[in-house]
Amino acid sequence: MKKWLLTVAVAASFGAQADEGMWQPHQLPAMADELKAKGLEIDAKSISKLTEFPMNAVISLGGCTASFVSPKGLVVTNHHCAYGAIQYNSTPEKNLLQDGFLAKTFADELPATPGSRVYVTEDVTNVTERVKGGLEGKVGSDFYQGVESQEKALVAECEKEDGYRCQVYSFHGGLEYYLVKQLEIRDVRLVYNPAASVGKYGGDVDNWMWPRHTGDFSFYRAYVSKAGKPADFSSDNVPYEPKSFLKVSAKGVSDGDFVMVAGYPGRTNRYRTANEVQNQFEWAYPEGKLLRERFIEIIKDTAPEGSDERIKYESQIASLANYAKNFTSMIEFYGKSTMLADRKAREAELAAWIAKDSSREAKYGKTLAELDALIAKSKAHQERDMILSYIGSTTMLPTARSLYRLANEKQLPDMQREPGFQERDMTRLKASMERIDRRYAPSVDKAVLFDMLKRYAALPEDKRLPALDKAFGIDKKFSEAKLSKTLDKMYAKTELGKKDVRLAWMDKSVADFKASKDPFIQFAVAMYDTDMAEEKKEKELDGELMKVRPQYMDAIIAYNLEQGKPVYADANSSLRVTVGHVKGYSPKDGLVAVPFTRLEGIVQKDTGVDPFDAPKKELELIKQKQYGDFYVKAIDSVPVNFLSTLDTTGGNSGSPTLNGRAELVGLLFDGVYESIIGDWAYDDNINRSIQVDSRYMLWVMKYLDHADNLLAEMEIVK
Repeated sequence: MKKWLLTVAVAASFGAQADEGMWQPHQLPAMADELKAKGLEIDAKSISKLTEFPMNAVISLGGCTASFVSPKGLVVTNHHCAYGAIQYNSTPEKNLLQDGFLAKTFADELPATPGSRVYVTEDVTNVTERVKGGLEGKVGSDFYQGVESQEKALVAECEKEDGYRCQVYSFHGGLEYYLVKQLEIRDVRLVYNPAASVGKYGGDVDNWMWPRHTGDFSFYRAYVSKAGKPADFSSDNVPYEPKSFLKVSAKGVSDGDFVMVAGYPGRTNRYRTANEVQNQFEWAYPEGKLLRERFIEIIKDTAPEGSDERIKYESQIASLANYAKNFTSMIEFYGKSTMLADRKAREAELAAWIAKDSSREAKYGKTLAELDALIAKSKAHQERDMILSYIGSTTMLPTARSLYRLANEKQLPDMQREPGFQERDMTRLKASMERIDRRYAPSVDKAVLFDMLKRYAALPEDKRLPALDKAFGIDKKFSEAKLSKTLDKMYAKTELGKKDVRLAWMDKSVADFKASKDPFIQFAVAMYDTDMAEEKKEKELDGELMKVRPQYMDAIIAYNLEQGKPVYADANSSLRVTVGHVKGYSPKDGLVAVPFTRLEGIVQKDTGVDPFDAPKKELELIKQKQYGDFYVKAIDSVPVNFLSTLDTTGGNSGSPTLNGRAELVGLLFDGVYESIIGDWAYDDNINRSIQVDSRYMLWVMKYLDHADNLLAEMEIVK
């Protein structure tokens, strides 16, 4: 579809369903009048300019969003986004997760997890023609490889300027491609995190729930060389000076106020077919929930609470629990919803619309049937593929496979290597090998792998991989005891648990791997041909899908345009802007959720036992009504968290919630339980995002943790 047509579609649809949509910045000028009417006070064009305020203050952490809040590179994000770095720096003797951390000087700041990054988006370019040009006659893996080759060439050209990381993103299922250029800051340090009893108050019990009383915020700092360029960690580095930063509002927002979020939402699926919806909700989510919960159970059974082994896995437990609860909500609300019927109806309406016009019939007539056939083909081995994906979440097996893949890829010219194994990826790969030390315990890894291999062994023989069966002795006479002994020997003999050994393997040859006696290296060598054959099949299928899905999206966009419905791309981890209002909701008949929670709610919930164990000092401050400068008369307290209609999802965690003047009034950290299904369909009645209020952040910093040095560094608007 022509670019101008998409702009018209935005303008035509925005007024009717303004709070739905994750908009690309370049789409925003078309919404200028509506945005102004809703409460935006700055020029809408400025939000589309990535090198200007406020967009150049919004950054990505590669999985979460954050923002600059001082001229000295101070970065604010969610506590749960900094969780890995906090865990990495924690030990049983000095548990920063439990006790909190505050660097009073630059010298006190701690290196974040190896591989931590701050990405500042500077440019987004439509490269659709360059990616797809000349590939019209190619199909399957040839088309896949053709697109990949074009993307690698664009990235290589973009990254000629040192210090940048570039990536090509697919929009609308491959209908459009954009090249994103980001400054990559490599020296990231932990500055401040409140204790878990503030930053994770309510824990998994309150996760995705309302009312909420979580101080989900923490601070990093970005460092560069003295020349102002991205550099690896060094004591000589200096704080990065961003072109702009966000002012923090001590006034905050009120019920009904306009808010917006700029961030990096991960993935949504609002244009998936009915068949994809049914499979995801009736099979994939239930199975994924079961495996995630089992994963958590194994970790807790194997690693005692408070032990070094448990600390190493706290971040993974939090992630697993987060999505297990997410899947629970997905399943529950799918069962209550008409989503499947709605998708089927949408497809029937689309088919009827196509059939009414001969040109549309010629262009799109076979598209949906072809797409459904390819989707069915992709699910042929989904039981095996899901188990293998969880095996891939262990440490030793994927580490050995990755290292051996690197040895093979290094035999090729750089531009012919698989993405992830090019020279541009070596720093990331090395960092992944380094951070294993604080995220791996042999006892836990072995226990999880044993459980997942038992599940794999229960699959029918024709669903399994012969090479994997052979490696672990899985056959008709499968013995759990035998498998357990095999794993005991593998973990006892491997040297890959040592950082210097892993790093040394990054420079070894294929011949070195084949001669190795390390059992995990031997496994990687034995599986390599099978891994490559399976990857080839995947690329063939992906190439076919990459030809058909854009046709499907082209039809949907044209149809939606004619119907006056919103046209925005599914989230894909690229920079988006959403707009909405502070607003409560009614989760069920007879209940109304107000949009703000108060300090007193912390006391009401507190039991003195994790996860409702607020610091005694905080409870005392609340009982004394020590509200200070952050008192709000309308609620007779200090607001803790608030609700908004912002259309967000995972990856938006840490996103700055802004008022009409682009001042930071909160940090987005969650959604309500009823809105989790919003990844698949937006409902204005129940879609609510949860933010930690800027006034609670400032209150905790001033009165509880005495982070006076950081408060002085930020520009606080009263």
